[in-house]
Amino acid sequence: MDKIIELEINNFEKCNNIWNMDKNIDHKNKIYNDLVSGNRKTFVYVKDNEYIAEASLVFNKADEDYTIPNVRIYLSRVIVKKDFRGKGYGKKLMNYIIDYAKNNNYKEMSLGVDLDNYIAFKLYVDLGFTKIQYIGEDENGKYVKLIKNL
Repeated sequence: MDKIIELEINNFEKCNNIWNMDKNIDHKNKIYNDLVSGNRKTFVYVKDNEYIAEASLVFNKADEDYTIPNVRIYLSRVIVKKDFRGKGYGKKLMNYIIDYAKNNNYKEMSLGVDLDNYIAFKLYVDLGFTKIQYIGEDENGKYVKLIKNL
């Protein structure tokens, strides 16, 4: 049975099924600390009791382009396990998160996407992330910050 759940902190390590947590310990610890502090909510797509996709909402991000308290929320780390990509799970998870933000009275949602990640970029545009906030480059390459009105 398929379902989307809010990740409980005691199940955090189960997300290792989706992404390799040991590959970047600093990033893993930052996400964990954000969850513990309440600055992040992570939602997981569960199929047949297996974690196959996750995405997070971040309430306050150091980069103020991404968040405005009680107005703009940041969508972070949409990840679908490799074997399940291209089957609509990411889109279902995104729609769930968009509805969550709307139901919690946010007016906008932001995200960042690498410009060479064409599949994700197309999904985000198809879901209404069409306002360009910023185009830049970092250590991972060129990226764009997009905003969706909710």
